[in-house]
Parts: sequence; structure tokens; C-alpha cells
Amino acid sequence: MGKTIKILIVAGVVILLLALMTIPAYNGFVNQREIVSESQSNIHNQLQRRADLIPNFVQTVKGYSDYEQKTLTAVTEARAAVAKASSVAETQKAADDLNKAISVWVNAVTEAYPDLKANEQYVALQDELAGTENRIARARQDYNKAAQEYNVAIQKFPGNIVAGLFGFHKADYFENDAASNEVPKVSFE
Repeated sequence: MGKTIKILIVAGVVILLLALMTIPAYNGFVNQREIVSESQSNIHNQLQRRADLIPNFVQTVKGYSDYEQKTLTAVTEARAAVAKASSVAETQKAADDLNKAISVWVNAVTEAYPDLKANEQYVALQDELAGTENRIARARQDYNKAAQEYNVAIQKFPGNIVAGLFGFHKADYFENDAASNEVPKVSFE
């Protein structure tokens, strides 16, 4: 009887120690995963902000031109894709497509209608878009930092055991599109 009690006490101590190690690790992973989710949501919010500015930009340009419909369609479709994106990869692709469409459209319109650059509303909207681009870049940095901290935590011992037991998986990073490494062409004509 004494030997059985000792075995039960040792087993109880081992279970208690495992619980004391597991519970804080699990709760920490939950907190970090939520920070990653919040950071991803902030990216979506900034992308949506940019997408919401586009109709105002379009209306401003409409007053100056009957711009090329094909280019506007590409911007509109890219804008819709941002709203539909759900994963990091989908969001990144949609945002990159929207960046390209906006760049092509804005450059084409400003070259075709140089006096448009003097329009106050147009300039204000350009400034808003530039500010939003900075916010998007910052939100991506914050997301990647949160993802990195979370990914490190779920890979470190003994947390990796807890993460494996409870299904915590690595978070994806936002990465630059290959085209973003190209130097943009600026024209002051």
C-alpha cells in the first residue's frame, strides 16, 4: 500500500508540473495568435481604406476626362479582390494587383491630363493614397513582427511540444512582390 501511494504521489507531482508548464505556454500562444490576427486585420483595414479612396479618385478624374475604361475596370476588379481576400497569401496577391492597377491608371491619367495635377481635390486624394500606402507598409511590418514572435514561441522547447499537442501552426509572413523591387519610373512632364 505504501508503494502505491508513493507512485500516485509521484504521478500526481509529474502531472501537476506538466500542467504548470502547459497552461502558461498554451495561454501565451493563444495571446500571440490573437496579436497576429489583429495585425492581419489592421492590414485589411488599411487596404480597405485605400480601396474606399478609389471611387473618390475616379470621380475626380471623371470631371477631367473620359479615361480609358479598360484601365478603370482593372482597378475596380483589383479593388473587389482586396475585399474578398481572406488569407495572408490572398490578401498579399490582391494588394499587389491593386498596387499595379492604381499605378498604371494614375500614371496614364496624369500624363494624359497634366492640368489635373493642379486640381486641389486630386492632389488631396493623391496625398491620402500616399498616406495610406505608408499605413499599409507599417501594418505589414507590425504583422510580420507579431508573426515572427509567435512563430519563434511555438518552435522553442518546451513550447513546441505544447504547440504541437494543441495544433498551433506557423503564421505566414507578408512578403514583397518581385515587381516591387523594380525602381518606379517617375515623370515630371
